[in-house]
Amino acid sequence: METIIREALITDMSAVHQLITELAVFENEPEAVKVTVQDLEKDGFQEHPLFHCFVAERDNRVVGIALVYPRYSTWSGPVIHLEDLIVTESMRGKGIGAALLKRVVAYGLEQDVRRIAWEVLDWNEPAIRFYESCGARILEDWRVVQMDAQAMKNYLKSI
Repeated sequence: METIIREALITDMSAVHQLITELAVFENEPEAVKVTVQDLEKDGFQEHPLFHCFVAERDNRVVGIALVYPRYSTWSGPVIHLEDLIVTESMRGKGIGAALLKRVVAYGLEQDVRRIAWEVLDWNEPAIRFYESCGARILEDWRVVQMDAQAMKNYLKSI
């Protein structure tokens, strides 16, 4: 069975959304997915797309995705953020994640970025081992900081 890694099309966004939902369930946060298929279609395929997505396809079925977007580091300059690398559960362990990561790394070099960054949950040992085997460093001393829309509103009201 051959895996094809290609640029995502707008018509892939339903399958992309299904994989995002599958990841949220795996990470024990199924209610956290707020983005819709329509959001993905609009945000990824407008004049200035907010993200770039690659899909892994087997037997004409999307079985994995890698979604990235540009960032800027005050220390390094242009970087990309790998928001999610997802392979459907039944296809894990078949080299699809490695093929997607390879495409993301090639894309980063094509874009002349100086770094690719992403997060991994501390309990996701298989992913941690995979990323380390690819040469990625897991930064133990940094914490992810987030502020959701309600927290943003609350903060602005408080100052």
